[in-house]
Amino acid sequence: MTRRVVRIAMNGVTGRMGYRQHLVRSILAIREQGGLELGDGDVLWPEPVLVGRREHALRSLAERHGLDPDAVSCDLDAVLADESVEIYFDAQVTSAREAAIRKAIAAGKHVYTEKPTATGLDGALELARLARTAGVKHGVVQDKLFLPGLLKLKRLIDGGFFGRILSVRGEFGYWVFEGDWQPAQRPSWNYRAEDGGGIVVDMFPHWEYVLHELFGPVRTVQAVTATHVPQRWDEHGKPYQATADDAAYGIFQLDGGIVAQINSSWTVRVNRDELVEFQVDGTEGSAVAGLRTCRVQHRSATPKPVWNPDLPVTESFRDQWQEVPDNHPEGGEFDNGFKAQWELFLRHVALDEPYTWDLLAGARGVQLAELGLASAAEGRRLDVPELSL
Repeated sequence: MTRRVVRIAMNGVTGRMGYRQHLVRSILAIREQGGLELGDGDVLWPEPVLVGRREHALRSLAERHGLDPDAVSCDLDAVLADESVEIYFDAQVTSAREAAIRKAIAAGKHVYTEKPTATGLDGALELARLARTAGVKHGVVQDKLFLPGLLKLKRLIDGGFFGRILSVRGEFGYWVFEGDWQPAQRPSWNYRAEDGGGIVVDMFPHWEYVLHELFGPVRTVQAVTATHVPQRWDEHGKPYQATADDAAYGIFQLDGGIVAQINSSWTVRVNRDELVEFQVDGTEGSAVAGLRTCRVQHRSATPKPVWNPDLPVTESFRDQWQEVPDNHPEGGEFDNGFKAQWELFLRHVALDEPYTWDLLAGARGVQLAELGLASAAEGRRLDVPELSL
């Protein structure tokens, strides 16, 4: 067996997402399984270099997980100048991401990043152009495509289960506590527009790739946004004004006439099976997919409801749906979605295997968020032009 070490500069791993999903459940999980098998006895061994602003926090993470205590740095420029570092990963706050990725591309590093890739479309497209010109490999996290529920949904689509797809309805969100009497589950910058916060900037990039990959490109967007909770309390218990949207209600028209409606909210209490669910209706059948589960109702098994408000409901509508089994299309069990995409990107770097979720795909997400905010501000539906470099 030949072990190939790949050193990855991981910037932003002291944050919730960067630490839990990318460091622990992806990179460290790959190490725990013995590395990433490349075939012919070769194994790729990821070696993280922890980068951030708080050295003590980085050293604490390294010690906790048995990582090299010297592979910690608050000097991004020095890390990028290290020729042994091949990949740069970014999970910082959005406002700091674009400049750091520019530096990484200029240093000749392959780039893998969270989204949104930049605070505006021009910046996102420029990153894609720079990466292409530099000849580095680049990828953007699009984790929801790798969730069990959406993998099951894709299997239904690819198998023709729906016939002609008519519409998609999405519900995402939960109540994020204001922070006064209950600590907030999200950082305070998420609610300040000046710091890159807002649910449109956060979630519309997700909806772009989910809709684009599963159903077709988004051609128009019409959105209504709101800041339902105008005052919140930060991590130090101090009140502040929320200047970013905490809810967005969007309608998207897709290729082929499919209409998608997606509600995104941090001010909604959950009355559904999962924190995000998509209902897909087609001429031959319907499905409801969440993070892990997927239920279907075929045309041949569709009951015949009759509207009668004078009588109580005598049937359980949920019981009329069938659960899609957990069998993975490639065999085995469903893995963590973040880890699954990390493995694909690492194989892309090591073996030059095809990889489609690049910085241009990330720019489409930034574009949809930008147009969604413009639509809400102008009160009209806007076209979504196709992007190219």
